Amino acid sequence: MSLHIAAEKGAIADTVLMPGDPLRAKYAAEKFLDNSICYNEIRGMYGYTGTYKGKRISIQGSGMGQPSMGIYAYELMAFYDVKTIMRIGSCGAVQPEIELRDIILAMSASTNGGMNKGIFKGMDYSPCADSELFLTAAAKAKEMKLSMKAGNILSSDTFYDDDPEIWKLWARFGVLAIEMEASTLYTLAAKMGVKALAICTVSDSIVNETLLSPEDRERSFDDMILLGLETAVEME
Repeated sequence: MSLHIAAEKGAIADTVLMPGDPLRAKYAAEKFLDNSICYNEIRGMYGYTGTYKGKRISIQGSGMGQPSMGIYAYELMAFYDVKTIMRIGSCGAVQPEIELRDIILAMSASTNGGMNKGIFKGMDYSPCADSELFLTAAAKAKEMKLSMKAGNILSSDTFYDDDPEIWKLWARFGVLAIEMEASTLYTLAAKMGVKALAICTVSDSIVNETLLSPEDRERSFDDMILLGLETAVEME
């Protein structure tokens, strides 16, 4: 066992889907996985392993923010030999053409956080998705007829920023949306030789000031979860 995941060796699959919300991990496992078994409840950060179309897959909550993602992603990679991690979470759009319920595949993830600055001695590092995983997910999204966009996103360390207009700077340079975990996931995956991809559903538009209802979120998040699962099967 690692410090934060109470799973025995072998209890976690090679491929893991990671929502931020641990209750979404529970929901996804119970709805989409066959014969799912809960392997972790420490701190309420649920983790499950089951099968989808015969492929063994785990779904593990990451918590909110890059520090929390860093803990759980690192332990999955370092202690449980996970080879592929797909983040499945929500994001806020900062481009006017991006609509609610759109799926965004993060080709790269900028950040206002400090972890990469510390690792790279103040220099800028551009963490990217695994190319094979990205191309597979993009093709699968097209096959599933999902409204999908791809590009750079921002992983922010602040949800309530003192400057409410700061998102406009990122938007001016083509950033599609803002979330809080992908950059750390991509950096750790690059370091550990793991495939990683962030698949995000647009739950609100910062630029258009629109927001999904709880009911719409559930239906839209199902599409995102299925895209992650179908991508995992396709990568087999």
